[in-house]
Amino acid sequence: MAAFEGPPVSLHPLIGHDGVRKALRVAHARGELPGSLLLHGPRGVGKQRLALWLAQLVVCDAPGPDGPCQRCGPCRMALALEHPDIHWYFPLERPKGASGEKLADKLEEARHRELAEVRAQPKRPSFSDQIRALYLGSVANIRSKAAKRPSMADGPIFIVGQAELLVPQEASQEAANALLKLLEEPPGDARFILTSSEPGMLLSTIRSRTVPLHVPPLPVPLVETFLEEGLGVASDTAGWAATLSQGSPGRAMAFLPDGDDLGPLESLRRQAFHTVVAALADDAAAGFEIAVGFPPAGARKLIDLFTFVEEWLRDLAAAAAGADVVVFNQDALARLKKHVDRASIDPARVPMAFLAVERARELARGNVNPQLVMSGLIRDLRAALRPASTGASGSASQPAVEGVRG
Repeated sequence: MAAFEGPPVSLHPLIGHDGVRKALRVAHARGELPGSLLLHGPRGVGKQRLALWLAQLVVCDAPGPDGPCQRCGPCRMALALEHPDIHWYFPLERPKGASGEKLADKLEEARHRELAEVRAQPKRPSFSDQIRALYLGSVANIRSKAAKRPSMADGPIFIVGQAELLVPQEASQEAANALLKLLEEPPGDARFILTSSEPGMLLSTIRSRTVPLHVPPLPVPLVETFLEEGLGVASDTAGWAATLSQGSPGRAMAFLPDGDDLGPLESLRRQAFHTVVAALADDAAAGFEIAVGFPPAGARKLIDLFTFVEEWLRDLAAAAAGADVVVFNQDALARLKKHVDRASIDPARVPMAFLAVERARELARGNVNPQLVMSGLIRDLRAALRPASTGASGSASQPAVEGVRG
């Protein structure tokens, strides 16, 4: 098929991952590309964009040494998210008041709305405070499409993003089991590309039926360049967000301010800092004040917060041990050291605090009241970090709860 003036390009260029792309190109050229792949790696490093690139490579009429030609009809349709044989699924909010076949229809409508949003704004943070999942209705839609003849390609290609969210829904694994049946007996020449930042949460049977490929973080300078040149972010802000990104462009974007508001991850980072400081306070009432500030429902939204709490605990241990150079949140180093000195933190005790965070995470996954979860977490952090603390009647003043930047 010759090149043509097709729909406008919607997807942003794939950033980095040259080694992974080369391995996939070679496997495709040799006819050895697995029919079911699991791309796993840190959140926001570009796994779903890589999966879309691979799907484009598969449908491309004239792939070259660098991958898809970018010019043929199938390439242009893939880049515009309009190729009829590339089907991209990802977690969605559960439509209200829908069940059975209606749920499947509503989920498909929601998926198409989100695809339209991606076309309009392809560079988006890899973070959402909404509770999302891959519901059985979405897998039913995949099964329906897999049973149909492909329109242009040799077979349909299904990309399932954040596949670990097939499991924690409605206290069952029916969506994961339904997908497993498709992986066990894929119809025709159907291909499946799953992505996950938590592959351990997938059913072991799903992992055993996919070929894993690790997608590593990107170099921080590459993330900084992407923010500056791709998004027009000021140099100092780009450097700060890239440092916090852990090699994830999607994570970096979620730190960036939104007008006068903090970026969603920066807001969470500060909230996690306040949580740890409350556990270090001489007055135990500080923890109560933090806990009651949370809503009484929606505990699963706490899970991202707990990741930041763990990062602050790691930095607390490093600061207490005098290993300032490995502190991740360098913009808060002075504040960390102040709290280490005030609370006389012993770095050898910090690992016990991680156990408290893991207990809180399991309670959040079980949808326990967030106020109870946070109250228990701060109490347990306090017991781990300050076992000799005098509690609410202590005479020392409570450390101030501060911001962490500026």
